[in-house]
Amino acid sequence: MKVPILKKNATFAAIFNIRIVMKKFVLTGFVFATFTVSLFAQKYAYIDSEYILGSMPTYVEAQAELDRLSVEWQKEIEAKFKKIDEMYRKYQQEAVILPDETKVKRQNEIINAENEAKDLQKKRFGTDGDLFKKREELMKPIQDRVFTAVEEYAREKNYAFVFDKAGVMTIIYADSKFDINNEILAKLGVVGRK
Repeated sequence: MKVPILKKNATFAAIFNIRIVMKKFVLTGFVFATFTVSLFAQKYAYIDSEYILGSMPTYVEAQAELDRLSVEWQKEIEAKFKKIDEMYRKYQQEAVILPDETKVKRQNEIINAENEAKDLQKKRFGTDGDLFKKREELMKPIQDRVFTAVEEYAREKNYAFVFDKAGVMTIIYADSKFDINNEILAKLGVVGRK
């Protein structure tokens, strides 16, 4: 009895498909193994940006200036709100004897004073306020210097990654031999804190 040609072709196609799948599987495994080996061959290091920045006198001075401005502006805003509270208390005491026209006028004065105080608060401490702008002005050049020093050092020492353990990324364990804080401070010309 003769085997139909259709069965011979189906068997050949199945064997051919299995070979293609096997080749893809082997190729994928090879690529994964190569990637894994190259990943483990990478060099890593970490820094603590809070330590580095805290060791830099220019950063400490800039932070002190920001703190001073923040306290000054907060006092200015608190004084405005205190004045508003006094206006409101005085209004409540006199509201019984005031004519309606004067009541409306005083209420509007209190509302306007509140709006001015809130506007000042937003101007000083808002997302694009004076404190934010001053922080950008004072801190960005310092942070850029640190970033440039880290980048240069990483390139010199062929580090693939440099992590910041002060950031939101949590490092559970860090061997101190990968700590390059003092090298970065030396590159910046700053003596580290003890």
